[in-house]
Amino acid sequence: MIVEPGELLAAINSPDDLKKLSEDQLVQLSQELRQFIIDSVSIYGGHFGASLGVVELTVALHYIFNTPYDQLVWDVGHQAYGHKILTGRRDRFPTNRRYNGMSGFPKRSESEYDAFGVGHSSTSIGAALGMAVASEYKGENDRQHIAVIGDGAMTAGMAFEALNHAGVTNSNLLVILNDNCMSIDPNVGALKEYLTDITTSRTYNKVRDELWNVLGKLSKFGPNPQHIARKVETAMKATLMKQSNLFEALKFRYFGPVDGHDVNHLVTILRDLRSIPGPKLLHCVTVKGKGYALAEKDQTLWHAPGLFDKITGEIYKKHHDKPQPPKYQDVFGHTLVELAKQNAKIMGVTPAMPSGSSLNIMMEAMPDRAFDVGIAEQHAVVFSAGLATQGLVPFCNIYSSFMQRAYDQVVHDVALQNLNVVFCLDRAGFAGADGPTHHGAYDIAFMRCIPNMVVSAPMNESELRNLMYTAQLPDAGPFSIRYPRGEGVMPEWRTPFKKITVGTGRVIREGEGVAILSFGHIGNYAVRATNQLLAEGLEPGHFDMRFAKPLDEEMLHDILNRYKAVVTVEDGCLQGGFGSAVLEFMADHGYSVLVKRLGIPDRVVEHGTQDELYKECGFDAAGIATAVRELTGKVAAQIGIETVIL
Repeated sequence: MIVEPGELLAAINSPDDLKKLSEDQLVQLSQELRQFIIDSVSIYGGHFGASLGVVELTVALHYIFNTPYDQLVWDVGHQAYGHKILTGRRDRFPTNRRYNGMSGFPKRSESEYDAFGVGHSSTSIGAALGMAVASEYKGENDRQHIAVIGDGAMTAGMAFEALNHAGVTNSNLLVILNDNCMSIDPNVGALKEYLTDITTSRTYNKVRDELWNVLGKLSKFGPNPQHIARKVETAMKATLMKQSNLFEALKFRYFGPVDGHDVNHLVTILRDLRSIPGPKLLHCVTVKGKGYALAEKDQTLWHAPGLFDKITGEIYKKHHDKPQPPKYQDVFGHTLVELAKQNAKIMGVTPAMPSGSSLNIMMEAMPDRAFDVGIAEQHAVVFSAGLATQGLVPFCNIYSSFMQRAYDQVVHDVALQNLNVVFCLDRAGFAGADGPTHHGAYDIAFMRCIPNMVVSAPMNESELRNLMYTAQLPDAGPFSIRYPRGEGVMPEWRTPFKKITVGTGRVIREGEGVAILSFGHIGNYAVRATNQLLAEGLEPGHFDMRFAKPLDEEMLHDILNRYKAVVTVEDGCLQGGFGSAVLEFMADHGYSVLVKRLGIPDRVVEHGTQDELYKECGFDAAGIATAVRELTGKVAAQIGIETVIL
């Protein structure tokens, strides 16, 4: 289905076309842009509420600033759909987040208007500051640098580090704080309350508006009235708010709060700010999901709802005649509550992803034992370590790719102290349409090299439950459990808990010739491959190793003594991953059987469905079967040569 843009939007193929419009036409353009996003996402899917919330801001930014010469950096990028549509990608928008299509996030290789590639939060201020310092060094003093960051992303330490640095520079930097009290779930913490105090102080806002009206009348007489007005406003903030302004304490010029949905007022403000040198912050108050009532009402549900009927608001879901396997994240959430009822020491921790990780189940059932610490992965790990020092057992649930942001804390604060923190790494392996910024490709490799760390992965829901049970037993130490995005394989998944001896695998089937060693959920694709090969007369063995560290050495010795060739399969990077662990074991013990490693290659793999990406990288069921056939042929040739020699 083709989504037709409105009259004004249809004529805009770049910001230069946008600048041809009169300011009076910007309201209509904003309405058309919002409707185009609603129409497109309802049919093709994608993130939703965040982009609706910044429509007017997006229009105003590209109307006032000279992009791409002026550099616009979007934090995270969930909200950049309007930006993409206005910068020459309107007709490609139906391919958004589809295999070989447009990225769902800003991406430098996709467009010159995407000044910085994003996907993880809280990087925009630091990146824009780096650009501003570079421009100053090169003598490009007319160049503007704008970072658009949400109040959720502002909670991360990186954002404060960048603010702290920027405040002591004279760089031409504008930070726009998009304040909607949301990230994916409602924001938490003292910063949220501070911003709420600013935006809800009627006295402050009334006096501030009157001051800006006077400023507007006086500005034509020169800069001195503006200078005086700024001093008056600073004094007013300190007096009426009864507290110093956080951003001005960091030496930013603070402006706002302003209505982020008044496009004409935003144009006026941005035009004024463009001429003010140095670091400055504009505080915009917006509504996530603006213009679509259901998205405004339930902002978490409508962050990325999937396909839906834009008229009725019905979110399309598959209907099945028989029970279906649950999502791994839901198995985690329910299992954690079960375990916590049995073990009073268990706590839950997540950095701003309670619904995405399903920790919200524990937060509702046991609110005093489950914590959303905001978008702060480093803090989540250290906070968990602190809990563990006091004899508690924290389950720290972090998406695999986000765990990269807290690696030092995993090493220094958990592993070196040998603390029993259980890292549940959701979205491990290919994350699907979110693409390379969200693929959990590296956790096997980077966890495997850390002393004291157990590295495990369940092949199904029952195994996930048992690994979680094992990880909270006494003296378990640092323990990581990785599992993928999406559904498992067991409709009846509430199995009794069983302790798993750390470092032991499972025999799925014995065979001959070639052994398949799988790690994690991808083992289910190996089962399909094995069934296909059995029908062809081949009989590979299949072993679910469960642990990349420690390896099941007894099982490996047995396999390597009985089989002529081995295929390792993992949904993780080949460099340093599970297959590498098997090769290291072979080298250390003098084995020389044939080995084929399947996994994520040493390159950036773009977005697509998980099955599309497994196929591209050669470790879907067909790819596994092909690897077994190739090794079977090599084994047969090798045996033939040996026979001739004998």
